[in-house]
Amino acid sequence: MSEREMPSFDVTRSRFRLNDDEVFVLAQLATGQPVPDALEPAAARLRDAGLANGAGELSALLLPLMKTLVQPSVIVSLEAGGRQGTLHHGLLIGDEHVVCHETWPGEEEAEYRLVEPRTVVWTLADLVALRQSGGFEGEEVVETTMGVLEAGLAALEKASAEPGADERSLVAEALRAAGGASVTAPTASRLADLIVELRSQWRMTAAWQGRQDGAQGVVARAVAAWDCGPLGYWLRELPAEPLAEGGAPADSPFRLRRVAPKRVWQELTALLPDAAELR
Repeated sequence: MSEREMPSFDVTRSRFRLNDDEVFVLAQLATGQPVPDALEPAAARLRDAGLANGAGELSALLLPLMKTLVQPSVIVSLEAGGRQGTLHHGLLIGDEHVVCHETWPGEEEAEYRLVEPRTVVWTLADLVALRQSGGFEGEEVVETTMGVLEAGLAALEKASAEPGADERSLVAEALRAAGGASVTAPTASRLADLIVELRSQWRMTAAWQGRQDGAQGVVARAVAAWDCGPLGYWLRELPAEPLAEGGAPADSPFRLRRVAPKRVWQELTALLPDAAELR
C-alpha cells in the first residue's frame, strides 16, 4: 500500500483522509464494538497513523468527528456524476459539530473535516461548486423522455473515447434517433448542447428522524440539478425525487428547467429541517 493510501490527518484544519474500511473500524471502536478479523489491516493502518492504539482507544483528535459520525441528527448525501464517474460527498450534522466528507476521482479515501455549523448552506453550495457569477438569461424548459436522454448520454460517452469526434453532432443524432418524431430539431439541438457542456448532474438528499403523515420515522427531502457550465444551472423537475429503486423507466418524462444560481441556493437551504421538524 502506498503512502497516499495510508490514513492521515491535518491538525491545523481538523481534517482526516480515510477509506470506508477505516471509517467502519473507527465507528466500531467508538461504540465499543469488536472489529471483524477481515478488517484488521484497516485497524493496523489506523494504529500506525496514531489514530488508535492497541487497546482500541481513539486519538483525542478524532472525538468531535466520531461523535458526529456515529450519532448525526441530519444526514445530507450528495451523488454527483460527470465525465470522471460518480462521486459521493455529504454532510453529517450533529448536536455540537458538523462533519463534511468529500471523495476524489480515482481515490479510495475521502476527506473528512469539521466545518463551522453556521456555514452549513455555504458548505453545501461548495460541494456542488455553486457559482454566483455569470449572466442569467431567464428560465427555460427542456423536455423529453428518460430513454432519449440515456441515448444522448451514451453517445457522449462513446464520442469522448474517439479523438477528434464531433461530440455535439453525434449526441444530437442519437437524440433524434431515439426519440423519432417525438423529439423536435430544436429540442435535440438544445439538449445536445446541455449534454456536451454538462459538468455534473447531482442529487442531494437530506434525511432525519421526524414525523411524516403523523407517524415517527425517517423524513427526507431532495433536489436534483445539472451544472452545464456556461449554459447555467438546470433543476431536474422530472423524474421527481425520490426516484424509485433502479431508476425511472425509459418512457418516463424528463424535464429540466434553467434557473438562476439564487434559486439553487434557495433549494439547498430548503433541504435542511428547522428546529421544529427535528423535535
